[in-house]
Amino acid sequence: MSRRTLLNIFGAALLLSAAPVVSGAGHPGAAQASSASTTAKKKKKIVSSKKSKVKGQAAPTPDRIKEIQTALQKDGSYEGEPTGKWDAATTEAMKKYQDKIGVSPTGKIDAVSLNKLGLGSGTAGKGAPVPAASSAAPADPPQK
Repeated sequence: MSRRTLLNIFGAALLLSAAPVVSGAGHPGAAQASSASTTAKKKKKIVSSKKSKVKGQAAPTPDRIKEIQTALQKDGSYEGEPTGKWDAATTEAMKKYQDKIGVSPTGKIDAVSLNKLGLGSGTAGKGAPVPAASSAAPADPPQK
């Protein structure tokens, strides 16, 4: 069985054990039917909660925007004083800068533009590190 199937079975078992018992006075089997419908409703809620929205990158802080505006200003792409707000003037300055460095001029913050402005991370836009191949011979397992 796959791990997902096992987790679903385990989750259903937990839901059944936690489902409230409803008194079925005068109606044999009513408690079981009510419990089963409650469990089905809970299952739907659990399944639908798995489809949560993936959150993207957080918006830059006003201080970070001022840094970007200052760097664009030093380059000559941004005119005026840094405000800390990503406004139309900042978007146009970023487009102008991106066009100047040969990047698609979207006006949006990207790793390449930040690196060229001197504000990026040294690892931004690079792949995950690849472990170096070991030249040592593998160790023999211990003898019993």
